[in-house]
Amino acid sequence: MNKKIFIACDTTDQKKVQRIIKESNTNKLKIGYKFGLEFFYSKHGRYFLSKIDRKKTIFLDLKLNDIPNTCVSTLRSLKDIKNVRYLTVHINGGFEMIKAIKQSARKINKKLKILGVTVLTSFSDKSLKKIGYSKSIKKLVIQQAKIAKLAGLDGIVCSGKEAKIVKKICGKMEIVTPGIRLIGDNVQDQNNNRVMTPKKAFNNGATAIVIGRSITKGSIKKNIQKLIKSLN
Repeated sequence: MNKKIFIACDTTDQKKVQRIIKESNTNKLKIGYKFGLEFFYSKHGRYFLSKIDRKKTIFLDLKLNDIPNTCVSTLRSLKDIKNVRYLTVHINGGFEMIKAIKQSARKINKKLKILGVTVLTSFSDKSLKKIGYSKSIKKLVIQQAKIAKLAGLDGIVCSGKEAKIVKKICGKMEIVTPGIRLIGDNVQDQNNNRVMTPKKAFNNGATAIVIGRSITKGSIKKNIQKLIKSLN
């Protein structure tokens, strides 16, 4: 099984992260570890990431969104974290911003892939309208995917619900799908309509999934086995 799985390490507890990495070890899945703002901004979080075994795939989910110069400077400040393989940027930051980040990434770390974040899985059409968007989630994601492709990004972050149509637009670009839950698990902070099981997300065109509490809550080893079984 060669499907990419990113386990979301949504915590500030370094010992918990060490346990997640140790207990999720398996040769049946291609596993990486996603770290967001919570861990990155925690005390010594950044230093911890720089010391993780370089054989481990690190996905840094910072969702950069600022003027191009600021984002490029931020990217340069990460050059010492050699094991980061994926970094996220908000496509809403605009074509110039995401293109500048992608061009700088090539110079700083040739192995670093830049992923464009579309509409967060916590949003619904109703909540988008409240902040001024007139388009539906589907139409907005289509437009964002086209911009990301034009800017030369390596992949797209979108919900499993939009993965199929993004695949048609982006072709061989990576499609990373968050908002993943195993059957029977609580959706919690995600929009119920945009949460999906691992198998369905891959069937819809995702090349990788991000899964958090379904793996990290309770017995990690048992949850990994449950995930493997769900994908067969």
